[in-house]
Amino acid sequence: MNYAILLAGGTGSRISSDIPKQFLRAGSHMMITEALKILMGCDRIDGICIVSDPARRTEIESDIRSAGYDTSKLISYADPGQNRQISALNGMNELIVKQGEPGENDTVLIHDAARPFLSGELLEKIYDSLDGHDGVMPVLPMKDTVYFSEDGKKISGLLDRSKVFAGQAPELFMFKKYYEANVVLVPDKILNVNGASEPAIMAGMDIVMIPGEERNFKVTTDADMERYLTVMGENR
Repeated sequence: MNYAILLAGGTGSRISSDIPKQFLRAGSHMMITEALKILMGCDRIDGICIVSDPARRTEIESDIRSAGYDTSKLISYADPGQNRQISALNGMNELIVKQGEPGENDTVLIHDAARPFLSGELLEKIYDSLDGHDGVMPVLPMKDTVYFSEDGKKISGLLDRSKVFAGQAPELFMFKKYYEANVVLVPDKILNVNGASEPAIMAGMDIVMIPGEERNFKVTTDADMERYLTVMGENR
């Protein structure tokens, strides 16, 4: 079975809004609905768990239905955690409660509700690239010169940008191995995890990189929100 976890528990503290960004609307529908439609429409995905504030769940389902999307793959919700990675682990725990222990061939995809422009083409490439590996991460090459600073105040050195990449979501993993890689980090080490692939790399899992897409950006700041609204306007 192939599962997906959509992380929608963030508070969006870097956006000038009292409403978390993933629940802001561009036109009729919320950002999270844009992110969900690709996951729900993907034949590779058997079931989806959304990590969100319980108070938002009725609104999420209502918005999905009003957009005309099938909710049959939405099998569960999980509560947000103390950080993004604990939220992902909460999602995995909820899937295990609902679906049972993951089998050797089961997979889990981790995506952000704040990345609403994931393309079906990239999602297919992610699944196609998993064969022979433990996980897949889409990445973008670094365009700018990249410097290293020991203290965050002055330049300590120059990094080879051909060896530095910006990771994107969604990231796909073999469920059983990835779950175990996260559990061993509880309770303290997981608090320092910033990216979904970090526990996998720490556990020695084989994570392959594939080219990501510029359009698959994460809405984090007000500038990102402006970009999101512009793209949504162009799509109408």
